[in-house]
Amino acid sequence: MIRIVTRAHITRLENEARAAVEQARQTSAAANEAFGRHVRELHAVTDRAERAEATTAEVGALLARAMEELSTAQQELLLRDIEIRRLRQEREGESLEGRTLTVLLHYGEPHTIYATREEAHADTATHGMPADHVWKPCGEHPAPAFKWRCEAFIYNPASNGFRRAQMPAPKLVEGAA
Repeated sequence: MIRIVTRAHITRLENEARAAVEQARQTSAAANEAFGRHVRELHAVTDRAERAEATTAEVGALLARAMEELSTAQQELLLRDIEIRRLRQEREGESLEGRTLTVLLHYGEPHTIYATREEAHADTATHGMPADHVWKPCGEHPAPAFKWRCEAFIYNPASNGFRRAQMPAPKLVEGAA
């Protein structure tokens, strides 16, 4: 078979070939661009995944430390609760009979209550009284006559309360027997 090819036919084939090459070039460029985007996205996802793993590890370590601290705190609270219960039982079992309290008076007005006279004396040192002050009995002088005065009170079970340890001498009232 013999085929006759004309110039117009060759020109048309050349044009179609150029168009096909251009389309192949555009398709290749689009494919390369899509592949590049895909690779960049893959790297970004990989970086995020690595950061997420690192963050997860950090959060896990923080959580473990927090759980240890919580456990320690709970054990400490339990021990304190046990100690409080023991002290309450001990206190409830004790009799207050014979117990004394010291009231620190400032110009005759109650200032603070202390378990011991020494604690009251130490507190007056924080209020300007010399630490080496020699405390003397106040006798029958009125309480407002002294800047600081300590009065001892002792528990009286008959009245279910505290009374002065040294009661002042009774004064005679005119006409009273």
